[in-house]
Amino acid sequence: MKVVLLVLLIGLCGSGALGEFLDSPRNGTDTDVWAAVEELRTVGEKPKVAFYAALSNAGHIGPFNTDIILKYEKVFTNVGQAYNRNTGYFTAPVSGAYYFQFTLAGYQAYDTGVVFLKNNMVFMYNVEWKRTFNLEYFTNSLILELQAGDTVGLRLPRGHSTFDNGNNHNTFSGSLLFTL
Repeated sequence: MKVVLLVLLIGLCGSGALGEFLDSPRNGTDTDVWAAVEELRTVGEKPKVAFYAALSNAGHIGPFNTDIILKYEKVFTNVGQAYNRNTGYFTAPVSGAYYFQFTLAGYQAYDTGVVFLKNNMVFMYNVEWKRTFNLEYFTNSLILELQAGDTVGLRLPRGHSTFDNGNNHNTFSGSLLFTL
């Protein structure tokens, strides 16, 4: 029955009638057919997860005497609501492969560094030892396999600083590539 329904739906796709079929009233229609259509619809839906945020308009952030979690306050995209601007953490809603990218800016002669955290454990450390007063950037990206509920975030190490303003020099983004 499902194979016949699938062949019927594939045929309807090319004719433009699929939308009319799916939106048509179900009065008098075999309930097994509609149950199969709903099952196919559910199987075909993939979770959508993506975020993009900039740090703040604060100017210089740090250096501090202790590590701090960077909370990216200016959230431009948050499909799936997996990034939390209040905590600074992204929480994987489903198990899958995720792509993350961050850019940090340093200004003046402050060392700029960041620690990429996975479940509050150090996964990567990047640093730019500043010796000039120019605005300088570094960017990194990674693909991680995450389980549902895993978290990632960025930590500014003690003694390091970063810089952001209305030009959004500091950004953090991520998206689900595919589920596992």
